[in-house]
Amino acid sequence: QLKLVESGGGLVQPGGSLRPSCAVSGFSLNYIAVGWLRQGPGKEREVLSCISSSGDITDYADSVKGRFTLYRDNAKNTVYLQMDSLKPEDTAVYYCARRYRTCAAERSMFNSWGQGTQVTVSS
Repeated sequence: QLKLVESGGGLVQPGGSLRPSCAVSGFSLNYIAVGWLRQGPGKEREVLSCISSSGDITDYADSVKGRFTLYRDNAKNTVYLQMDSLKPEDTAVYYCARRYRTCAAERSMFNSWGQGTQVTVSS
């Protein structure tokens, strides 16, 4: 019954910004943890950031710290990933995924996934 739908990806020039969203249905954000992850071409899927059910945010990927900011809107039951100062190496499929209540650094610890949204950073 849990469903996660990513949207808001697209094509952007280096230095630009995007704000993908993860719309969650079937379960309130007050009871689950949601992470943003990505998988670039030929790379492993990595955890970027995660927010617990209590609202605690943990950033995991040093490569995006200071540029990406995760936040949630409880009224809309949606988790966002504000991405600024985008670089070509940020090109990837971006996913949101769920854990029960707490966050984790490993992709294998997430047990429900959206379909992903493509982000392409290119001039």
